Amino acid sequence: MTAIANALTALVTGATAGLGAEFARQLAEEGHHLVLVARDAGRLRATADVLERDYSITAEVLPADLADDAGVAAVVERLLDAARPVDVLVNNAGIGLLHSFEKNGVEDEKRHLKLHVQTPMELCHAALQGMLRRGSGRIINVASVAAFATRGSYSAAKAWQVSFSRWANLAFAPRGVKVTALCPGFTHTEFHDRMGMDKGVAPGWMWLDAGRVVREALADNNRGKAVSIPSKRYKLVSAVARILPASLTAGPPKKPLPASGSRPNGDAAG
Repeated sequence: MTAIANALTALVTGATAGLGAEFARQLAEEGHHLVLVARDAGRLRATADVLERDYSITAEVLPADLADDAGVAAVVERLLDAARPVDVLVNNAGIGLLHSFEKNGVEDEKRHLKLHVQTPMELCHAALQGMLRRGSGRIINVASVAAFATRGSYSAAKAWQVSFSRWANLAFAPRGVKVTALCPGFTHTEFHDRMGMDKGVAPGWMWLDAGRVVREALADNNRGKAVSIPSKRYKLVSAVARILPASLTAGPPKKPLPASGSRPNGDAAG
């Protein structure tokens, strides 16, 4: 089947798993060509082949580790390529750390901070150059409802994404670029499995469907909303979290490391 002519192009990070894969699928369904970014080249190619077959779009693969400066530079270069404009940027790649801040290795914490703050900042900055020049564009930063709580460095990093997206939407929406922070709660994806997290810590009603999360995020971004919180239950949770004392939103302490200290703290999305 022939690819859609004159379609817009979306770049999605962490595109082979979880919300990133669902963003790629729904954007392809809407007719967007894709640039798929993740570390696993084989999995990227397999994902691209399926999307090209099912939706008659083109899917470019860009293997990159976004916790590495060289990987980030490769994606920045692609975003700055004026001959191949990117119209939609989805900053989705990230990791979760299973243990409390003082028990995590500092290198894990630095990687975590880079993936959730520095990398999306750099990619937003690069994408905005062309978007503002053209007077149109869309950016979605995948944050978390944890941004409204006090849950260690993860909440802090996601709070940065929310604050930045609020400001960027105010600054750039009048110039044609819509910026949205997506703040889902617990969502059925590979993210928690990769962390090694026990999903039983959250009751069934707290779990969201990835398809719904992405549909609401794309709709909210299209409407120009700076923050997208999927589902009424999490809108309520986030509203309550903002007025509760920090001691209550911090939640129970994380379990200590096993004696061996060898359990992994998670992996980059995609």
